[in-house]
Amino acid sequence: MTPDHGHEDWARAAFARSRAAYPSSQAPVGRILTAARARRKRRRVAAAVASAACVLGLGLAVPLLKPAPGAVDPARRPSPAASSPLTPTPDTVGVRVAEGTTGRHRWSVALEFHRTLPEGYTPPTLPDGTTAFGTSLLCQRMYIGGVRIDHQGGPWADCQPVTGTRDPQAVGGTGLWGLHDKGLSGSRLMVSTPEADVAYGVVSLSDGTRMKATTATVPGTGYRAWATAVPDGQTITAVDQYDTHHHRLGHDTNWR
Repeated sequence: MTPDHGHEDWARAAFARSRAAYPSSQAPVGRILTAARARRKRRRVAAAVASAACVLGLGLAVPLLKPAPGAVDPARRPSPAASSPLTPTPDTVGVRVAEGTTGRHRWSVALEFHRTLPEGYTPPTLPDGTTAFGTSLLCQRMYIGGVRIDHQGGPWADCQPVTGTRDPQAVGGTGLWGLHDKGLSGSRLMVSTPEADVAYGVVSLSDGTRMKATTATVPGTGYRAWATAVPDGQTITAVDQYDTHHHRLGHDTNWR
């Protein structure tokens, strides 16, 4: 069959006219980016709403988990304090000997017995150059206005080594302690570690005041003490000690 070149030329011309009448446009890049940004924005809003819903749910749940009145909130429970001479360990027993107020300052005296020598404790050196020996430790904790007497000497400055629970070398002493001038001025504490038959002591002052102090004993030991405070400016005229029948066992006028 002979080709009809006239019909083919007509078809090409018709196609060219059609393409000219409806020109093709470029890809809608701008609209595509705008649509993508809109989708991302919708996703962010949805995520924010979901997060807020979770937070709201937790907020509603918290009141249901609050402890009963008087209970300790586990989130606010204080952490255990490290073992120290001011925080006795289970291997330590003690007794509050006496407490009160002098010169508007709170004072207190306690005996603290450590069954074994605490870690970090170094035995003191005696005047003859030897080292004090003991298997246990007895501490005399004294405070005036929240300050521990002898704190400058370290955590064990007010302690002495003892052997067991009834070392006779830790019995029978009396001392006057203070924060100034080695206990010779300011408010002071008089502490006695008497014999077993002493029930109480009486400290007489120059202004006529007589202060009675009862003996307290560390549980399970033979260590005991009585204590009282001497106000600033006062002078001691006598220190007397008595038994449970109020018989005077000692009379000392060598204090001031």
